[in-house]
Amino acid sequence: MAKFICKEVETVDDYNEYCHYVSGLIGIGLSKLFHASGAEDLAPDCLCNSMALILQKQDTIQDYLEDINEIPKSRMFWPCQIWSKYVNKLEDLKYEENSVKAVQCLNEMVTDALTHVEDCLTYMSALRDPAIFRFWAIFQIMAIGNLALSYNNIEVFRGVVKIRPGLAAKVRDRTRTMADVYGAFYDFSCMLKSKVDKNDPNATKTLRIIEGIQKACRDSGLLNKRKSYILATEPANSSVLVVVLLILLAIVVTHLSASRSA
Repeated sequence: MAKFICKEVETVDDYNEYCHYVSGLIGIGLSKLFHASGAEDLAPDCLCNSMALILQKQDTIQDYLEDINEIPKSRMFWPCQIWSKYVNKLEDLKYEENSVKAVQCLNEMVTDALTHVEDCLTYMSALRDPAIFRFWAIFQIMAIGNLALSYNNIEVFRGVVKIRPGLAAKVRDRTRTMADVYGAFYDFSCMLKSKVDKNDPNATKTLRIIEGIQKACRDSGLLNKRKSYILATEPANSSVLVVVLLILLAIVVTHLSASRSA
Protein backbone atom coordinates (compact mmCIF):
# COMPACT_ATOMS: atom_id res chain seq x y z
CA MET A 1 0.00 0.00 0.00
CA ALA A 2 2.86 2.38 0.81
CA LYS A 3 3.95 2.27 -2.84
CA PHE A 4 0.90 4.31 -3.83
CA ILE A 5 1.83 7.21 -1.54
CA CYS A 6 4.39 8.32 -4.09
CA LYS A 7 3.23 6.36 -7.13
CA GLU A 8 0.07 7.05 -9.10
CA VAL A 9 -2.24 4.28 -10.27
CA GLU A 10 -0.89 3.78 -13.76
CA THR A 11 -2.14 0.43 -15.01
CA VAL A 12 -5.22 -1.71 -14.44
CA ASP A 13 -2.92 -4.10 -12.56
CA ASP A 14 -1.92 -1.20 -10.29
CA TYR A 15 -5.61 -0.41 -9.81
CA ASN A 16 -6.38 -4.00 -8.82
CA GLU A 17 -3.40 -4.04 -6.47
CA TYR A 18 -4.43 -0.74 -4.87
CA CYS A 19 -8.01 -1.97 -4.38
CA HIS A 20 -6.69 -5.25 -2.97
CA TYR A 21 -4.70 -3.45 -0.27
CA VAL A 22 -7.47 -0.96 0.53
CA SER A 23 -10.38 -3.40 0.52
CA GLY A 24 -9.46 -6.88 -0.69
CA LEU A 25 -7.43 -7.77 2.41
CA ILE A 26 -10.43 -6.84 4.53
CA GLY A 27 -12.66 -9.19 2.52
CA ILE A 28 -10.12 -12.00 2.85
CA GLY A 29 -9.67 -11.32 6.57
CA LEU A 30 -13.41 -11.31 7.26
CA SER A 31 -13.86 -14.59 5.40
CA LYS A 32 -11.11 -16.17 7.50
CA LEU A 33 -12.76 -14.90 10.68
CA PHE A 34 -16.11 -16.35 9.60
CA HIS A 35 -14.38 -19.66 8.92
CA ALA A 36 -12.53 -19.61 12.25
CA SER A 37 -15.84 -19.08 14.05
CA GLY A 38 -17.21 -22.23 12.44
CA ALA A 39 -19.99 -20.31 10.72
CA GLU A 40 -18.72 -20.70 7.16
CA ASP A 41 -16.45 -22.80 4.98
CA LEU A 42 -13.16 -21.21 3.98
CA ALA A 43 -13.68 -19.46 0.66
CA PRO A 44 -10.89 -19.12 -1.94
CA ASP A 45 -8.95 -15.86 -1.61
CA CYS A 46 -9.77 -14.94 -5.22
CA LEU A 47 -13.52 -14.92 -4.46
CA CYS A 48 -13.06 -13.00 -1.21
CA ASN A 49 -10.92 -10.48 -3.06
CA SER A 50 -13.57 -9.98 -5.75
CA MET A 51 -16.24 -9.39 -3.10
CA ALA A 52 -14.22 -6.45 -1.80
CA LEU A 53 -12.84 -5.15 -5.09
CA ILE A 54 -16.25 -4.52 -6.61
CA LEU A 55 -17.20 -2.45 -3.55
CA GLN A 56 -13.97 -0.44 -3.69
CA LYS A 57 -14.22 0.12 -7.43
CA GLN A 58 -17.81 1.28 -7.15
CA ASP A 59 -16.75 3.78 -4.47
CA THR A 60 -13.83 4.96 -6.61
CA ILE A 61 -16.16 5.62 -9.53
CA GLN A 62 -18.80 7.30 -7.38
CA ASP A 63 -16.25 9.55 -5.63
CA TYR A 64 -14.59 10.89 -8.80
CA LEU A 65 -15.61 14.52 -8.33
CA GLU A 66 -14.84 14.64 -4.61
CA ASP A 67 -11.41 13.06 -5.15
CA ILE A 68 -10.44 15.21 -8.12
CA ASN A 69 -11.45 18.42 -6.29
CA GLU A 70 -9.53 17.47 -3.15
CA ILE A 71 -7.43 20.35 -1.75
CA PRO A 72 -4.48 20.88 -1.72
CA LYS A 73 -3.91 17.97 -4.13
CA SER A 74 -6.26 15.82 -6.15
CA ARG A 75 -6.63 12.15 -5.23
CA MET A 76 -6.36 10.16 -8.43
CA PHE A 77 -7.29 6.48 -8.27
CA TRP A 78 -8.67 5.92 -11.78
CA PRO A 79 -5.94 4.05 -13.71
CA CYS A 80 -4.08 6.06 -16.31
CA GLN A 81 -4.24 3.04 -18.63
CA ILE A 82 -7.99 3.67 -18.92
CA TRP A 83 -8.50 7.43 -18.67
CA SER A 84 -5.55 8.36 -20.93
CA LYS A 85 -7.45 6.85 -23.87
CA TYR A 86 -9.98 9.65 -23.56
CA VAL A 87 -8.34 12.79 -22.11
CA ASN A 88 -4.89 14.22 -21.44
CA LYS A 89 -5.44 14.72 -17.71
CA LEU A 90 -7.82 12.94 -15.33
CA GLU A 91 -9.37 16.22 -14.20
CA ASP A 92 -10.36 16.97 -17.81
CA LEU A 93 -13.19 14.46 -17.48
CA LYS A 94 -15.21 16.90 -15.37
CA TYR A 95 -15.31 19.61 -18.03
CA GLU A 96 -18.45 19.87 -20.12
CA GLU A 97 -16.59 20.01 -23.43
CA ASN A 98 -15.27 16.51 -22.71
CA SER A 99 -18.65 14.99 -21.85
CA VAL A 100 -18.69 12.37 -24.60
CA LYS A 101 -15.19 11.13 -23.80
CA ALA A 102 -15.90 11.31 -20.07
CA VAL A 103 -18.91 9.01 -20.37
CA GLN A 104 -16.95 6.56 -22.52
CA CYS A 105 -14.20 6.48 -19.89
CA LEU A 106 -16.78 6.03 -17.14
CA ASN A 107 -18.35 3.13 -19.02
CA GLU A 108 -14.98 1.39 -19.26
CA MET A 109 -14.48 1.85 -15.50
CA VAL A 110 -17.91 0.38 -14.76
CA THR A 111 -17.25 -2.50 -17.16
CA ASP A 112 -14.02 -3.26 -15.30
CA ALA A 113 -15.90 -3.37 -11.98
CA LEU A 114 -18.52 -5.72 -13.43
CA THR A 115 -15.85 -8.35 -14.12
CA HIS A 116 -16.03 -9.29 -10.41
CA VAL A 117 -19.78 -9.96 -10.30
CA GLU A 118 -19.81 -13.66 -11.16
CA ASP A 119 -17.17 -14.32 -8.46
CA CYS A 120 -19.40 -12.48 -5.99
CA LEU A 121 -22.43 -14.58 -6.87
CA THR A 122 -20.38 -17.76 -6.44
CA TYR A 123 -19.12 -16.58 -3.04
CA MET A 124 -22.55 -15.62 -1.71
CA SER A 125 -24.24 -18.80 -2.94
CA ALA A 126 -21.96 -20.81 -0.63
CA LEU A 127 -22.74 -18.84 2.56
CA ARG A 128 -24.70 -20.67 5.27
CA ASP A 129 -25.13 -18.20 8.13
CA PRO A 130 -28.13 -15.88 7.53
CA ALA A 131 -26.54 -12.87 9.27
CA ILE A 132 -23.26 -13.18 7.37
CA PHE A 133 -25.19 -13.70 4.14
CA ARG A 134 -27.25 -10.52 4.63
CA PHE A 135 -24.14 -8.56 5.61
CA TRP A 136 -22.51 -9.33 2.27
CA ALA A 137 -25.63 -9.47 0.09
CA ILE A 138 -26.89 -5.99 0.96
CA PHE A 139 -23.50 -4.42 0.18
CA GLN A 140 -23.25 -6.28 -3.11
CA ILE A 141 -26.75 -5.36 -4.29
CA MET A 142 -26.11 -1.72 -3.44
CA ALA A 143 -22.83 -1.89 -5.38
CA ILE A 144 -24.28 -3.28 -8.61
CA GLY A 145 -27.22 -0.90 -8.24
CA ASN A 146 -24.92 2.10 -8.03
CA LEU A 147 -22.85 0.80 -10.94
CA ALA A 148 -26.03 0.47 -13.01
CA LEU A 149 -27.04 4.03 -12.18
CA SER A 150 -23.54 5.36 -12.90
CA TYR A 151 -23.14 3.65 -16.26
CA ASN A 152 -23.48 6.06 -19.19
CA ASN A 153 -24.41 8.83 -16.73
CA ILE A 154 -22.63 12.18 -17.10
CA GLU A 155 -23.92 13.21 -13.66
CA VAL A 156 -21.08 11.18 -12.12
CA PHE A 157 -18.86 14.10 -13.16
CA ARG A 158 -21.24 16.71 -11.75
CA GLY A 159 -22.04 15.28 -8.31
CA VAL A 160 -22.87 12.04 -6.51
CA VAL A 161 -24.92 9.33 -8.24
CA LYS A 162 -26.34 6.68 -5.96
CA ILE A 163 -29.42 4.59 -5.22
CA ARG A 164 -32.28 6.65 -3.82
CA PRO A 165 -32.91 6.21 -0.05
CA GLY A 166 -36.29 4.49 -0.53
CA LEU A 167 -34.82 1.77 -2.72
CA ALA A 168 -31.84 1.37 -0.39
CA ALA A 169 -34.26 0.82 2.49
CA LYS A 170 -36.10 -1.86 0.47
CA VAL A 171 -32.82 -3.61 -0.29
CA ARG A 172 -31.90 -3.69 3.40
CA ASP A 173 -35.36 -4.84 4.46
CA ARG A 174 -36.10 -7.45 1.80
CA THR A 175 -32.77 -9.12 1.11
CA ARG A 176 -33.00 -12.50 2.83
CA THR A 177 -32.06 -15.26 0.38
CA MET A 178 -30.01 -15.99 -2.73
CA ALA A 179 -33.25 -15.71 -4.70
CA ASP A 180 -33.34 -12.06 -3.63
CA VAL A 181 -29.72 -11.60 -4.67
CA TYR A 182 -30.11 -13.26 -8.08
CA GLY A 183 -33.28 -11.27 -8.67
CA ALA A 184 -31.68 -7.93 -7.81
CA PHE A 185 -28.55 -8.67 -9.85
CA TYR A 186 -30.70 -9.72 -12.80
CA ASP A 187 -32.82 -6.58 -12.56
CA PHE A 188 -29.84 -4.26 -12.37
CA SER A 189 -28.07 -6.12 -15.20
CA CYS A 190 -31.18 -5.54 -17.32
CA MET A 191 -30.98 -1.84 -16.46
CA LEU A 192 -27.32 -1.83 -17.47
CA LYS A 193 -28.02 -3.62 -20.73
CA SER A 194 -30.70 -1.12 -21.67
CA LYS A 195 -28.19 1.73 -21.24
CA VAL A 196 -25.41 0.31 -23.41
CA ASP A 197 -24.78 2.46 -26.48
CA LYS A 198 -23.75 0.22 -29.38
CA ASN A 199 -21.32 2.97 -30.44
CA ASP A 200 -19.48 2.90 -27.12
CA PRO A 201 -15.88 1.68 -27.59
CA ASN A 202 -16.38 -1.03 -24.96
CA ALA A 203 -19.98 -1.98 -25.81
CA THR A 204 -19.15 -5.50 -26.97
CA LYS A 205 -17.16 -6.31 -23.83
CA THR A 206 -19.77 -4.71 -21.57
CA LEU A 207 -22.62 -6.68 -23.16
CA ARG A 208 -20.65 -9.93 -22.93
CA ILE A 209 -20.11 -9.42 -19.19
CA ILE A 210 -23.75 -8.43 -18.60
CA GLU A 211 -25.00 -11.47 -20.49
CA GLY A 212 -22.71 -13.66 -18.37
CA ILE A 213 -24.24 -12.18 -15.21
CA GLN A 214 -27.76 -12.73 -16.51
CA LYS A 215 -26.97 -16.32 -17.45
CA ALA A 216 -25.61 -17.01 -13.96
CA CYS A 217 -28.82 -15.61 -12.47
CA ARG A 218 -31.05 -17.63 -14.80
CA ASP A 219 -29.05 -20.83 -14.30
CA SER A 220 -29.60 -20.56 -10.54
CA GLY A 221 -33.26 -21.50 -11.11
CA LEU A 222 -34.27 -19.01 -8.41
CA LEU A 223 -35.43 -15.99 -10.41
CA ASN A 224 -39.11 -17.03 -10.29
CA LYS A 225 -38.99 -17.28 -6.49
CA ARG A 226 -38.49 -13.59 -5.93
CA LYS A 227 -40.82 -10.67 -6.64
CA SER A 228 -38.98 -7.82 -8.30
CA TYR A 229 -38.98 -4.44 -6.62
CA ILE A 230 -35.89 -2.98 -8.28
CA LEU A 231 -37.42 -2.21 -11.67
CA ALA A 232 -41.07 -2.21 -10.68
CA THR A 233 -42.89 0.90 -11.85
CA GLU A 234 -46.30 2.37 -11.35
CA PRO A 235 -48.72 2.12 -14.28
CA ALA A 236 -47.99 4.91 -16.76
CA ASN A 237 -51.47 6.41 -16.40
CA SER A 238 -51.72 6.26 -12.58
CA SER A 239 -50.66 9.86 -11.96
CA VAL A 240 -53.07 11.11 -14.65
CA LEU A 241 -55.90 9.14 -13.04
CA VAL A 242 -55.18 10.70 -9.64
CA VAL A 243 -55.29 14.20 -11.15
CA VAL A 244 -58.58 13.46 -12.91
CA LEU A 245 -60.14 12.13 -9.69
CA LEU A 246 -59.02 15.22 -7.77
CA ILE A 247 -60.56 17.49 -10.42
CA LEU A 248 -63.83 15.55 -10.31
CA LEU A 249 -63.83 15.74 -6.52
CA ALA A 250 -63.29 19.50 -6.65
CA ILE A 251 -66.21 19.87 -9.11
CA VAL A 252 -68.49 17.81 -6.87
CA VAL A 253 -67.55 19.81 -3.76
CA THR A 254 -68.08 23.10 -5.61
CA HIS A 255 -71.48 21.93 -6.89
CA LEU A 256 -72.61 20.84 -3.41
CA SER A 257 -71.49 24.13 -1.90
CA ALA A 258 -73.38 26.08 -4.57
CA SER A 259 -76.52 23.96 -3.97
CA ARG A 260 -76.46 24.67 -0.23
CA SER A 261 -76.03 28.38 -0.80
CA ALA A 262 -79.06 28.40 -3.08
